[in-house]
Amino acid sequence: MAYGRSVALVRSTSGVGNTVDRLIGDHTVRTRRIRRARAAALAVPVALLLPSCSGSADREAGGGPSPSRSAVTETTAGPASEELRSIASASAEAEESAAFSPPDPTPGPEAVRDAFAGLQATLNDSCGTPGNCEYLLNRVVDELERLDAAMKADGKGPGHFPEPIEWIAAMRERIGEDRSYEHLKSHQDLIFGTRDRINVWMQDHPDDYR
Repeated sequence: MAYGRSVALVRSTSGVGNTVDRLIGDHTVRTRRIRRARAAALAVPVALLLPSCSGSADREAGGGPSPSRSAVTETTAGPASEELRSIASASAEAEESAAFSPPDPTPGPEAVRDAFAGLQATLNDSCGTPGNCEYLLNRVVDELERLDAAMKADGKGPGHFPEPIEWIAAMRERIGEDRSYEHLKSHQDLIFGTRDRINVWMQDHPDDYR
């Protein structure tokens, strides 16, 4: 009896083990199939995309073969490159021309006649108001300095205008560097007197600067 029970127990245990083994084996098989299915599902879109990308790169919308990338680059960049080369060439030519072109001649000294005309333009003005008087005194001094520079630079030499140059130098020494209205106002007679003397002298000049 005991032997029979043992055999039955062993068979029962063995049957359970076989059942468990079958279940585990089935589960493993299903797991592998699921993994393979997933891998296949992922591989399909990638495989489909590759021909699509290749086809779009090699063919135009109309179905014909599209130009190569280098040809497209040359076609699109050609005009721009030519324009850039033209601009660079023009810039280089301009720089070369500027480097070898002679400098602009420096302006020559002002003509005595022109400077004297500026001084004469102050004859009809007056010191009616403080504001106008300040402007007039400064302008007369400036015009006398312009005339002095023009006489010294004249082609005939400063000896051609001895008295006007001497009178302007005396005025300059008396006035000094102070150009304030109060200071110039204190020398008003000297400033206007120098202008008037030069005006008479220039009109009596043999060259007639009227």
